[in-house]
Amino acid sequence: MKGLVSRRQRVLRVRHVQHAMAVADAAHARDEADGLAHNIERLRKVRGELFETHGAATGASFAAMQELANRLEQAGRQLDGALYDARRKVEAKEGVTLNANREKEIATRLKDRAHADMEEWRENKLAALPRYRRMQRNGSV
Repeated sequence: MKGLVSRRQRVLRVRHVQHAMAVADAAHARDEADGLAHNIERLRKVRGELFETHGAATGASFAAMQELANRLEQAGRQLDGALYDARRKVEAKEGVTLNANREKEIATRLKDRAHADMEEWRENKLAALPRYRRMQRNGSV
């Protein structure tokens, strides 16, 4: 019986570590997605401010700004794709976290059940002893 409880406790420790790792992975994926979203917003802001000139612009400077705007637009599209992938990754990691949490809860219940079964077994064993043996075990004799 003691072996069963110790095995269940070991499984619970493993499940706890797996859950903690899954939570950390999900948080890391969320941080990556948030960073990408922030960079997309910064790109949009820079592109929006690009043509806010204070005065006349030459044709060459206007062409350079147009080229930069096109490159910023392309970078924004690439970041949009990366953000989409990052959000899918976050969803997958959160699914792993939920599964790990479920496994941890199951392991906790199994450990608690094994502990309760062991206590019940001890009580039944003690109740099955003759009265004088129980008194010896309890230190009454």
